[in-house]
Amino acid sequence: MKEEQNHQKESKQLDFLNETTKAIVNEKEKDLGVKSSLKSRTERVEILREEPFPNNILILDTETTGLDNKNDDCLEVGSILFNVKSRSVLAQQSFLLPVEINNAEKINNIPADITRLPQPLSEAIKYFESLVRVSDVIVAHNAEFDMKWFGLNKLPQIEKQWICSMDDITWPADRQLKSRPSVRDLALAYGVPVWNAHRALTDCIYLAEVFKRCTELEKLLIRALEPKVLFRAEISFEERYLAKNAGFRWNDAIKGAWSRKMSRRDIQKLEFPVHEVDFHS
Repeated sequence: MKEEQNHQKESKQLDFLNETTKAIVNEKEKDLGVKSSLKSRTERVEILREEPFPNNILILDTETTGLDNKNDDCLEVGSILFNVKSRSVLAQQSFLLPVEINNAEKINNIPADITRLPQPLSEAIKYFESLVRVSDVIVAHNAEFDMKWFGLNKLPQIEKQWICSMDDITWPADRQLKSRPSVRDLALAYGVPVWNAHRALTDCIYLAEVFKRCTELEKLLIRALEPKVLFRAEISFEERYLAKNAGFRWNDAIKGAWSRKMSRRDIQKLEFPVHEVDFHS
């Protein structure tokens, strides 16, 4: 009975990986304007092996004294090294960085004087750098915020690709999540108990527990790594709620417009037209 269950589980995993590979191949061929000649599962699995598939991911979160990385400081880093195939936590770490004042203490509950107590900070940073080295990709919730603190003060620059679990991952529809879910809502949607918030390692643990429960994690990560393009919503004022519900933000990347970075695959699911924008110009 157990062998039969394992066989069924492996068969399901192969099925969704096969479907993911078909989608990748079709997407590539669509861009090239050619018709698919890859019909066998073996050929599609070979294509999948060529994709930049993340084996180890480093789940990362920061706590800061404010929102402005030019005037505020990062005072805590939490990270978990997570193996995708085994759905296992390999290592985890949290450390504080000394600050004189914490204007966000009411949010993260970290008194500034605690950050200045003796601790092996240089060793902690070296260990953190080793976790970054063995990871294939960095995952953070609201990655755009977290990544801007690295390379400043004592924190090293991170030269790895990032995935935002809020913006880049399209979570399964049956979880009934908003287009940009909070860590709390994401955890609850996957049956993860929420016992605390606004500490770096705690939020990493929530994401790790979600990933353990996510049967299609490989497919979600592959799609999250697809190139993102900035799109502006072509929508009336009366229908602005459609853009908001789809994760578009007002007056953010484009002043006076609803915009969002997303893959070309995902725009096919939108209920309104969009216009591609060159955000480098």
